[in-house]
Amino acid sequence: MPGSLPIWLQAGIWGLVGAASLIAGASVASMKWLTTRVIAGIMSFGCGVLISAVAYDLIFDGFKKAGIRPIVAGAIAGSLAYAAANWFVSHHGAHHRKRSTGEQQPASEGGGLVIAIGSLLDGIPESVVLGVSLLSGGGVSIAIFAAIFLSNFPEGLSSAVGMRKAGRSSAYIYGLWTAITFLSGLASLLGAAFLSSAAPALIAMVNAVAAGALLTMVSDTMLPEAVEGEHGATGFLVVVGLLLAFSISRSGS
Repeated sequence: MPGSLPIWLQAGIWGLVGAASLIAGASVASMKWLTTRVIAGIMSFGCGVLISAVAYDLIFDGFKKAGIRPIVAGAIAGSLAYAAANWFVSHHGAHHRKRSTGEQQPASEGGGLVIAIGSLLDGIPESVVLGVSLLSGGGVSIAIFAAIFLSNFPEGLSSAVGMRKAGRSSAYIYGLWTAITFLSGLASLLGAAFLSSAAPALIAMVNAVAAGALLTMVSDTMLPEAVEGEHGATGFLVVVGLLLAFSISRSGS
């Protein structure tokens, strides 16, 4: 990323690239070689990467800058907010939006819109954190970026399969994911733009809110689906993803 670009613009570009795996997932939905087990393995690895990013890049770094109170308050608020919003969209057709088997509830009765809302529910806090990670001056957090990219891929794939089964056109599917990708990029851009001069305690709390939401998403959505599809190696792949992300994020420390 060229260093001459403003931080907020860099954040927007990183947000776009991270969310683009939604489109990539939709594009390979018809590829026969990409089995359920392969997708679930990718998701398992992504869970480990995301857990590492939450624990070290968001919670621990925030704790070092602002202490424990903003972290606890933000993480609890983020977890409760995600759980409530996830309950709502899950009961209106988006319960399996990250399912690696491609099985979805019917998308014909407005389900496509609900799946989009579920994707934004996951994507907005991720993208804001990605943008905020640039404010430290050390460049984008590779661990957070990798976690976002890997977690979005099966979501785009499985949702595309479900919507095609419900009769949605390719134009509708790609238009939907393209719009969500651009909104995610915008969230990353705005996160960097509006928090560029914020106090460390506020940034730590924002990161903690996202951390609580993301960790709840991993526990409630990604891990159950990964275990169902992988059948045995999920725990090992989670550990590998966590260790790799930790090694990358700490290599410059």
